[in-house]
Amino acid sequence: MNKDQFQQLLAEKGIKLSPSQLEQFDLYYKLLVEWNEKMNLTAITNEEEVYLKHFYDSLSAAFYFDFSGELTVCDVGAGAGFPSIPLKIAFPDLQVTIVDSLNKRITFLNHLAEQLNLKNVHFYHDRAETFGRLSEHRGQYDVVMARAVARMSVLSELCLPLVKMDGTFLAMKAASAKDELQSSQKALTVLGAQLEADYSFTLPIEESERTIMVIHKIKATPKKYPRKPGTPNKSPIE
Repeated sequence: MNKDQFQQLLAEKGIKLSPSQLEQFDLYYKLLVEWNEKMNLTAITNEEEVYLKHFYDSLSAAFYFDFSGELTVCDVGAGAGFPSIPLKIAFPDLQVTIVDSLNKRITFLNHLAEQLNLKNVHFYHDRAETFGRLSEHRGQYDVVMARAVARMSVLSELCLPLVKMDGTFLAMKAASAKDELQSSQKALTVLGAQLEADYSFTLPIEESERTIMVIHKIKATPKKYPRKPGTPNKSPIE
């Protein structure tokens, strides 16, 4: 996906990027490649692939969810900033918090935010399991997102404690999502949520399958969740 295709296909979906926003994406790409030589941020470094598989893919969440306004968004395990930094560029009013367990990624994100002149972005070096127990973050976010971090039953336990009542958990998954959804029903119920909608689509050009699950928080997550680091992965709620 070249830059013109990126701009045009987003415009067709109602996301119109200004010249300055396109410059931010250009700089994002350059910094990603530059820092990737020093640390492992992404296996994808070709410009057209980054625009498709990182930038466009991240923004695909906005095809199915309204990110306009000053929503508080928490991105769990964002790595090099996906999906929340592309969303922040496209929707500057978002208040974005990223939590990631690798400090070197947080160092990159701080530099990136400074270079892109992003306001209202906060980065935390922490495990999602401990972050979700902190009173200043638990149940505080309008939207909590994760992109291909773990299977749904695990991901739900990492993300739902952070979602405020009536808020939304957005899980961005690949093709195996339907099976995962089936096995995560118990986890969603236990954690106080229910599936509102799921959308499947294919990425343009390469036509790989994607699924976005929109999960609604309907009651408070029991205090025992998330369990201690490593436990959700070892023994998921299933």
